[in-house]
Amino acid sequence: MRVHAYAAPAAAEPLVPTVIERRDVGPGDVLIEIKYAGVCHSDIHTVNGDWGPQPYPLVPGHEIVGVVTQVGAAVTRHRVGDRVGVGCMVGSCGRCANCRNGDEQYCLEGMVPTYAGTDRDGTTTQGGYSTHVVVDAGFVLSVPEGIDLAAAAPLLCAGITTYSPLRRWGAGPGKKVAVVGLGGLGHLAVKIAHAMGAEVTVLSQSLKKQEDGLRLGADHYHATGDPGTFARLAGRFDLIVNTVSAGIDVDAYLGLLALDGTLVNVGAPAEPLSLNVFSLIGARRSYAGSMIGGIAETQEMLDFCAAHGIGADIELIPADRINEAYGRVLASDVRYRFVIDTATLG
Repeated sequence: MRVHAYAAPAAAEPLVPTVIERRDVGPGDVLIEIKYAGVCHSDIHTVNGDWGPQPYPLVPGHEIVGVVTQVGAAVTRHRVGDRVGVGCMVGSCGRCANCRNGDEQYCLEGMVPTYAGTDRDGTTTQGGYSTHVVVDAGFVLSVPEGIDLAAAAPLLCAGITTYSPLRRWGAGPGKKVAVVGLGGLGHLAVKIAHAMGAEVTVLSQSLKKQEDGLRLGADHYHATGDPGTFARLAGRFDLIVNTVSAGIDVDAYLGLLALDGTLVNVGAPAEPLSLNVFSLIGARRSYAGSMIGGIAETQEMLDFCAAHGIGADIELIPADRINEAYGRVLASDVRYRFVIDTATLG
């Protein structure tokens, strides 16, 4: 099946219209007509080669929502016409301890990423900046009717990336949670943490998005550009979720944690971060990382968001504005996620 798409021809080059081939629908596969695809900062890092060499030409996109148009003979969970989504992975070994425990994202043999990975047939996976995709049914999520389909797209990466650590580290009533950065990830972290019942604080470079942060559910908003912020908030938080993809002063943020508090990195900067171990041992603090979630947890997140009326704040764009959108993401000029209307790809 040949479908329209947008691809990066080489590192740091503008994306261009193209046509790609999708595999035939096998017994366990689902064919999805993609309706919307979110633009993730990871897409930009990948196509720019920030995280190493990539298999160009490359079609990005791992925040995918659409409608099922065909299912394989062995598929029972999804039906033609269902609203579905696909996130950051489209396969894993299914046999290792992590896969068996529902942590397919940490597959010991390596999960298959939605783009720039090697699929089961040896071909390179191509992502959601396209009109259709064929995916193993086990990696297809159901999108509840309670979420607008376009606003649901970013939940497949940004949503689960923030939901997973909030859930794992116990965000809820009586917990003080800080979110570093109010961007594509951060704005969803605020919504989700608020819905979980936590006391939520946004830590952003300036106060220019303060009104938005409070509207989204934050109880407090502080500017990290003000050196006094770190003194005033010292030892305050049970959990800090760092969503930014740039370097931070890790020691300064660890100093904001209470006894037994945890700083979790979900943003993925291109350069290494460092810390002083005394920032940890002085108050039995932890510094952790987290990457998306397993399939069952991602479905749980979608159901949670539907129950609480949570979707991303989006700017819907046609395909011919993808390169412009990339520039605006790098300039932090989006509130808060670009979503491509894939009907404009044809």
